Amino acid sequence: MTEQPSRTSSGNTDAAAQPPDQPGQQPAGPVMTPERLRAFGVAWNNGDVDTLMSFMTDDCIYSASVGPEPGRTYRGRDEVRQGFAAMLSFDAAGESRDGPVVVCGTWGSAQWSYVFTEPDGTTTEVRGCDLFEFRGDKITRKDAFRKAAG
Repeated sequence: MTEQPSRTSSGNTDAAAQPPDQPGQQPAGPVMTPERLRAFGVAWNNGDVDTLMSFMTDDCIYSASVGPEPGRTYRGRDEVRQGFAAMLSFDAAGESRDGPVVVCGTWGSAQWSYVFTEPDGTTTEVRGCDLFEFRGDKITRKDAFRKAAG
């Protein structure tokens, strides 16, 4: 009797038979960790676009939290680099604050905020989160969301 591969509730065969880019399955080799995702956040807070790009895959996608879609989507390394630079410039007057990060296989999230101080001394905090998709220890997608005032 030939043994059949096991199937998940979605009908897919077991993890060994799935391609390595399937959600929830981590490929062999380097993997994203919470520490590595925090290092990405440090590079973001420092405005270090070169270091940020070292975390990204060649086919990366960045969906910004502001722009016409709402947000704007950048595809590929050149566009994503431009998008990161534009977003860092947009928030340059704010103080960046990190929040918790979570990595769960090929998915992750990070909370963040920016605190802006007005000329009269009053402050406004803008909060948001990023949803990530990973391939190995690289980011394939960064999808940013921010809470809008009022």
